[in-house]
Amino acid sequence: MYRPRHFDVDDPSVLARFMREHAFVLLVTAADGVPVASHIPLILDTGEDDGGGQRLLGHTAKANPQWRAFDGKTEAMAMFWGPHAYISPSWYESEIMVPTWNYVTVHAYGKPKVLSDPAAARDVLERLTSEYESEATGNWSMDRLPESYIEKMLDGIVAFEMPIDRLEGKFKLSQNNSLADREGAIKGLRATGDPESLEVARLMAEILADG
Repeated sequence: MYRPRHFDVDDPSVLARFMREHAFVLLVTAADGVPVASHIPLILDTGEDDGGGQRLLGHTAKANPQWRAFDGKTEAMAMFWGPHAYISPSWYESEIMVPTWNYVTVHAYGKPKVLSDPAAARDVLERLTSEYESEATGNWSMDRLPESYIEKMLDGIVAFEMPIDRLEGKFKLSQNNSLADREGAIKGLRATGDPESLEVARLMAEILADG
């Protein structure tokens, strides 16, 4: 990923928080030189419990042929993306400017491998469910399902882990512009009332506050 120094983010804690908050990813591999992609949720496991490294956990449908590339040797890329918004030159104080697009994203690279142990596959499902269930959703859990049904569902998926070999973070939020132009862009984004634009404005304001 092209990352000019103004936008490059490499703080592990910032990247980890972003990946947890934006965990529905685009997982990209290649088959015979042809890109293959799936849109799936992934869990970031930091390895704190067992002293291991960071890894991503998830699953695909067994009918999805992409999992056949999960051999532990072939590199894949997981793209995490956050809010993004158009930036109009009319919002800047500077007169000679052009339109741009602000956004935040993290790319994780690694070599995914299939988790063939049924217990490990079930653990991935339980962790995914636990991650997104809450009082608002009724705190649903797999314990409510008959074991025979769970076994059937497990037979229809392929769970995998992807140890993270490297991370690339890019937070393109007008850091290369003047203070006045950045403040103008924040004001313009807020005026749109669009939820995604408001989130981009919030992130831009956070960076300004942090200096």
